[in-house]
Amino acid sequence: PYPIVLKTLGKSVAIGPGTELNCKMAEATARFAADVIQPAAKAEFGEDLKSIGQASAFVCRPRNGTRKLSEHAFGNALDIASFTLSDGKKIEVGPAPPEKDAKFLNAVRKAACGPFKTVLGPGADPDHSLHFHLDLEPRRHGGTFCQ
Repeated sequence: PYPIVLKTLGKSVAIGPGTELNCKMAEATARFAADVIQPAAKAEFGEDLKSIGQASAFVCRPRNGTRKLSEHAFGNALDIASFTLSDGKKIEVGPAPPEKDAKFLNAVRKAACGPFKTVLGPGADPDHSLHFHLDLEPRRHGGTFCQ
């Protein structure tokens, strides 16, 4: 299964720059954007989600500090650095966002645990301080690893 390049999730949410993911991860991301991120943006800010800024998708590399290949090497992971709303407001993932942004980011991060098998972000470790890492790495007993 070769990765595909996404420019939009569904009809209305842009994702960029050119985001390469495997089909399963692309589908999970599109569904998550429609079912979780879009309603969370509307609830918290009264605005639609316009775009997602990704920091990393398909890239052949090992996990930091190990020889094991990262899920990014299989197109099975996405790092999200920001969300932009229809009014132009940009919400950046980081260790100390403004209160309203933090509420939105916390809701998105919490809801990601389940649809995605690994969810990491600010506070998990220094490597994930400025983005959410989401992946579909198979885990024992269908479990999740979320920090």
